[in-house]
Amino acid sequence: MELKTLRVAHDGAVATVTLARPHRLNAWTGRMHTELRSVFADLDDDPVTRVVIITGEGRGFCAGADSQALASHVERGGYDAGTPDDLAMPGYGVRPELDADFAWLLGLDLVTIAAINGPAAGVGLALACFCDLRFAARGVKLTTAHGRLNLPAEYGLSWLLPRLIGLTHANDMLLSSRVLTTDEAMAMGLLNRLLPADEVLPAASAYADTLVATVSPASLSTTKRQIVVDQLHDDVGASVRHAQELLDTMTTEPDYAEAIRVFGSDEPARWSQPPVPSTPRAAPAT
Repeated sequence: MELKTLRVAHDGAVATVTLARPHRLNAWTGRMHTELRSVFADLDDDPVTRVVIITGEGRGFCAGADSQALASHVERGGYDAGTPDDLAMPGYGVRPELDADFAWLLGLDLVTIAAINGPAAGVGLALACFCDLRFAARGVKLTTAHGRLNLPAEYGLSWLLPRLIGLTHANDMLLSSRVLTTDEAMAMGLLNRLLPADEVLPAASAYADTLVATVSPASLSTTKRQIVVDQLHDDVGASVRHAQELLDTMTTEPDYAEAIRVFGSDEPARWSQPPVPSTPRAAPAT
């Protein structure tokens, strides 16, 4: 697919996806949605890429839905996502619960990092929250935004935010749709790092490089999958038993022998490629 609203850059096992509508603070459109899913379908299939950073060009991360798109809902008499019927389905087929907009980010074998360089509102905030990690610039404005637009809490944030920051803070953000800054969001536990604006992307990149260098591909994807799946049930015993099953398998793999070989030394491990998927994928639902 020809990219008109995104840019993709590769640096070894780390890819950076940049929302590229800076004249509109990278406001969300159906075209951007379509391109993002297409790009991630390619990245998740790429045997080299392990970590993807999402950031915005210019002064914004993503200012939410483009105002022209919002106006079109009124003109059309209802909601129109502006996307084609044949959207790519990255992350689909892992768990039925994850086969939905933005929830698919949790189904990826890739680890995702949001580098929040500027304001994130509405769908832009949802995109950042569905990433596995969030690095942000100090003093940047965040808002769920939906309340002021006569909309419901969008894209599963009513499920996700209580799990990220607890019910008390989630109620505050969702019921009020107020604007808060990244400084307050850091205190809530929504962010992993708070940095000067010009350090956000370099810090995210350095963190990604560390993950790639020090964590085996299979461990990285498997651990992400464990974290996600365990949010979908409340059976601690099932989590323990699943971990034991994975342990029994992964200690027979070449990367375990490689890890033991270099353990206690300064020599970097030579991890196998491509990463071993943590669980078999089912066929995507159609």
